[in-house]
Amino acid sequence: MKKKILVTGGTGYIGSHTSVELIEEGYDVVIIDNLYNSEAEVVDGIEKITGVRPVLEVFDLCDKNKLDLFFKNNKDIAAIIHFAAYKAVGESVRKPLEYYRNNLDSLMNLLGAMQNYGICNMVFSSSCTVYGQPEKLPVTEDNPFQSALSPYGNTKQIGEEIIRDTTTASDKIKAISLRYLTR
Repeated sequence: MKKKILVTGGTGYIGSHTSVELIEEGYDVVIIDNLYNSEAEVVDGIEKITGVRPVLEVFDLCDKNKLDLFFKNNKDIAAIIHFAAYKAVGESVRKPLEYYRNNLDSLMNLLGAMQNYGICNMVFSSSCTVYGQPEKLPVTEDNPFQSALSPYGNTKQIGEEIIRDTTTASDKIKAISLRYLTR
């Protein structure tokens, strides 16, 4: 039986490419996306590439009731890859509360669902923005965090802290954060 992976933000650029790779490796992919910054037709492209059409659930992860219903109907989710987030640095400066609500509430709702439904593994899409204005270049994982330069970056810093605290408190939940760096 194939393992079922939930990809949040799976119709976005990185999420859709990850979904293709997962399907090609034999995983069953389910996508949750609110289509804030993407389109449902991306699933057509995934199907065209892989020959498999992943399930797309369109709703907002901040809606705790819909998320709970999703997990009640999908008790076989083995892991979560969490890409869903508002991601525009400039927009986050203009709309900080929207970014904090969306990016942090969705993460906390997912972590709560992991606890409630016995899902043990998460990959979190973080960002190199967690390093703020780095003291030295090139940036590596050994660089210390600096103050975030935008609400977006701050949501990623806080998100990593929430994940750290949750995994410390739970001997079952494991998570890793991806920070995208360029050379």
